[in-house]
Amino acid sequence: MRIDKLLWFLRFASSRNLAHDWVMAGHIRLNGRRIDKPGHAIKPGDVLTLPLRSRVQVIELTELPMRRGPAAEIQTCYRVLDEGLRNPIAGGEQ
Repeated sequence: MRIDKLLWFLRFASSRNLAHDWVMAGHIRLNGRRIDKPGHAIKPGDVLTLPLRSRVQVIELTELPMRRGPAAEIQTCYRVLDEGLRNPIAGGEQ
C-alpha cells in the first residue's frame, strides 16, 4: 500500500492530497529513514514517525487497513510506541 493512502486510511491526514503533500515535504520517517515519495510501499511491521500538530507520534503497523473506516476500527491497525512519553521537541509541556 502507498504511504499517502495509508495516512489517509489511518485518519492522520484529512485528505489523500494532504497526505501526499505531507510526504513530499519530507516530514515522515519510515523505519528511521526520511521518505519523500508518496508511492513508497508500506507493510505490516513498519514503524512510522509522524509529526502531528502538537507532538511527534511513533506507530508500528500491525496490519494494513482495507478502507478508511471508523476510527475505532482503524486504531486496531497500528499500535502507538511512544504513548505517555513527553517530547519537548514537539512543544509539549514539560
